[in-house]
Order: sequence, then C-alpha cells, then structure tokens
Amino acid sequence: MDAHSINFSQHNHIYCVDNAMRSAREICLQRGVRLTESRAQVLELIWQSHRPIGAYTILEMVSAASAKRVAPPTVYRALDFLLEQGFIHQIKSLNAFLGCPTPHLPHNQQSYFLICKKCGNAMEFYDDNISQKIRKLAKGMGFLVKAESLEVTGICSVCE
Repeated sequence: MDAHSINFSQHNHIYCVDNAMRSAREICLQRGVRLTESRAQVLELIWQSHRPIGAYTILEMVSAASAKRVAPPTVYRALDFLLEQGFIHQIKSLNAFLGCPTPHLPHNQQSYFLICKKCGNAMEFYDDNISQKIRKLAKGMGFLVKAESLEVTGICSVCE
C-alpha cells in the first residue's frame, strides 16, 4: 500500500502548495501542454486546503480575485484540463475536487480517498491489492472494470 497521508497538525501547507504548482509546471512542459493563468489559478485554489472544494466555490473565489465576474465555462474548462492531466481528482460523492499529491504517476493508477466527516480533510492512498480484488470480483461477475473510485468516510486522527 502506498499511502500519502498527512499529519495535519504538523503540516507545512505553503510548501505543499508551492510543490504542487512547481510539479504542474514541470509536467506541463514535459507533456507540451499549457498551464494557462486561469488553469494555474484554479489549481492553486484547490490546493489551498486538503478539503475537497466544489466548482461553484471555485467560481466564486476566482470571481472574487478578479475585477469582473468570471463565466462558469472558464472554471469548468480549467477543471477538465486539470483532471485530464492528473493534477486533481474529483470526489464524486461530494461533487468536489482535490489536489493530487502524485501527478507524476500514470493516470491509470487507482486512487482511494479517506474523507473526515468532522474537518472535511481528505487523504489519498493507493493499494494494488484492493484494485486487484475489485477487478477479480468484477471479472467473476462478468464485468470489466474501466475505472475505480473508492471514497471512505470516517474521522481522522486529528479529530478523534
């Protein structure tokens, strides 16, 4: 199991945001895609915390930082790009987005999320055993898995 857990009580979030932005810029250069100003702004807003954030909240934050109202398609196009590049994940049960701590890993790497019901923080982890078990069970039922999404809710160690 490859866990990317965070001790939130001792977490240097400025480093976390800077690292995410630096990684995104480097990956975009390697892939020959553009991290435009609006895409970078949305990515930075998502990384402002480890709590999943909804598209409308992002839209409000982008508009507040701008001198004029930003149209929803601008934010949705940025989110689509960031998802496609693996810089963020969508937490489907919350209809919200979360920064990916390992955007350099292959896009077919399955992610699993632990979401704290008290503070709202989310942690991502990977486990090939879980993925293999899901695929084996699905195959036994005549089902071919194309994508996995596992979201587990509970209470984090900080909130216990």
